[in-house]
Amino acid sequence: MEEEDLSFQKLALDGVIGFNGKIPQSFSVHPDRQHVVFALGCTVVIEEINTRQQDFLQGHTNNVDCVEISRNGEFIASGQVTYMGYKAAIIVWSYEKRGKYAEFLLHKVKVQSLSFSPNSLYLASLGGQDDGSVVVWSLEKKEAICGSLAQHQSAGITRALAYANLDDNKFVTAGENTIRLWQLDVENRKIRPTDCSLGQIKRTVLCVAVYPDDQMFYCGTTTGDILGINMNTALLQIIAPEKNKYSLGITAIKTMPNSTILIGSGDGVIQEYQVKFARESQRCYPNLIRTKQEQKLVGGITAISLRGNGHQFYVATDKCHLYRFSHADFSYELTNTCHYAAVNDIKFPKNCSDLFATCSYQDVRVFNTNTQQELLRINIPNMTCYCLDILADGTAIISACNRIISGGGEGHVRIWDIKEIRPSGKPTGRGQHRRLDRKQAGDETGIPESTFVTVLVAAMHEHTNAVSCIQISKDDRSCVSASADSTCIIWCLETFRRRQIIFSNTLFRCICYHPTECQVITSGTDRKIGYWEVYDGSLIRQLDGSRSGSVNGMDITEDGKTFVTSGDDKIVKVWKYDEGEVTHVGLGHTSPVTRLRISPDQRRVITVSEDGAIYIWSMP
Repeated sequence: MEEEDLSFQKLALDGVIGFNGKIPQSFSVHPDRQHVVFALGCTVVIEEINTRQQDFLQGHTNNVDCVEISRNGEFIASGQVTYMGYKAAIIVWSYEKRGKYAEFLLHKVKVQSLSFSPNSLYLASLGGQDDGSVVVWSLEKKEAICGSLAQHQSAGITRALAYANLDDNKFVTAGENTIRLWQLDVENRKIRPTDCSLGQIKRTVLCVAVYPDDQMFYCGTTTGDILGINMNTALLQIIAPEKNKYSLGITAIKTMPNSTILIGSGDGVIQEYQVKFARESQRCYPNLIRTKQEQKLVGGITAISLRGNGHQFYVATDKCHLYRFSHADFSYELTNTCHYAAVNDIKFPKNCSDLFATCSYQDVRVFNTNTQQELLRINIPNMTCYCLDILADGTAIISACNRIISGGGEGHVRIWDIKEIRPSGKPTGRGQHRRLDRKQAGDETGIPESTFVTVLVAAMHEHTNAVSCIQISKDDRSCVSASADSTCIIWCLETFRRRQIIFSNTLFRCICYHPTECQVITSGTDRKIGYWEVYDGSLIRQLDGSRSGSVNGMDITEDGKTFVTSGDDKIVKVWKYDEGEVTHVGLGHTSPVTRLRISPDQRRVITVSEDGAIYIWSMP
């Protein structure tokens, strides 16, 4: 990828919508309380809370799966996952310079977790299942101090890592049937483990948090309970709750300065516990008391991060929802959200660049291009929306204006008429209708809502495989369809017959009309971009669109001088139409790009991908 892009200018990334909420330890609030840091694909994003201005830290070659911020806010560490047989990189970033400070390469395949020492002298890193080691790095010398196997041979995978709050030489690891306290000996370059005794109890730990005074640390387990272990004696002292354990396990845990612990479960419950001490025979025994502060969120909890001392805290879920809580009354608001499944299509309203709509599994969403905020969400339970369009007057999201042209998996191209049936007494002025939930019988005046009726006008049977893309001409008198049967067909929408057919040895994925509508450009699984004559279907020119994957998305500017492509190679490319040359490339996606659109004002390019991310690029 790097060799391919050396001679091209870089496409400027204006913003991203989304974050990877499915991985633990992927979201944190910076100690300055004004910024948040999270992972999205192979990029680490720093976002200002109030203005939502974003900075991007790019340097990883694959997905970032853990992010950690030092206690003083000077450094950000991120670890990635890579392919079998390769080493996964850890990059330490300078927060002030927004650049790379150091890069460590030792763990195999995956970096599971990261943690800074209290005074930001050291960084502890935990490898994944294929690595199984824990390593301590010196931030001053930018080198490894020492390392060791994270667990004994009879234990399973180590999943969690946490540094002490007061001691730079002490940290904790935990996982499947293993909980270990580690002591760092810098002079002898050794780390020495102490296995914690749980007696007959067997647990798999998912998360660890150390209490502020370093006397106890708490572990969240797959069983749905909390283990409290003394850091001085390495003995188990607390198991809570004794009954009504949390479904799907405790996936996130956070300690607070005021004797409070926050836990998040796999079924979306966020709960507060108070640490109480009971005195028996001149000894104090800690205990966890469940409070009434409890909320149920959408998706399993994957991260809890405090803002300051905890007057506010943020909670991330695996459905890519980000909530901001007020600790005083445990109220919350949704501050950020994005798609958590592949985004299949994107569309701008006519002559409007400030809004765009996207569709995915179970929902259709409308976003503001400038603020990158979600404005509307339409839920479609247990269904996947593959394509969408917006009415010319912007009043509804459907597939076309008054006539839909649809392509099915069986290869048929169908033309539908859409008619809006209004009951008597309903105003007929344009833009007066409203779309409400099906459960509502009428509007505030008591008049039933209007309904839409589709009537099949014609079905054109030429394609023998799934139709992947349809484009309509400016005069609405013809359209062109691309299919996986290696053909593109130009149809007459007056006679509903084929005008011309294009053959090529590829599975077509996308097609675009040139603004003059004398030519069309196509692309598909053969990684080629083809220029075709509309009148006789002949091939004019063929370009190499990609070196490593199919081209899935394509759009052309209104003047026809520039077009943009992207696909399985995850690279966004800007081309000159007449010269057939690449001028700019955009790097940042870590999943195949499914669709892209150029905004009506020709100033931005929006790309969407299989991981649910939406990237906003500045059009050169």
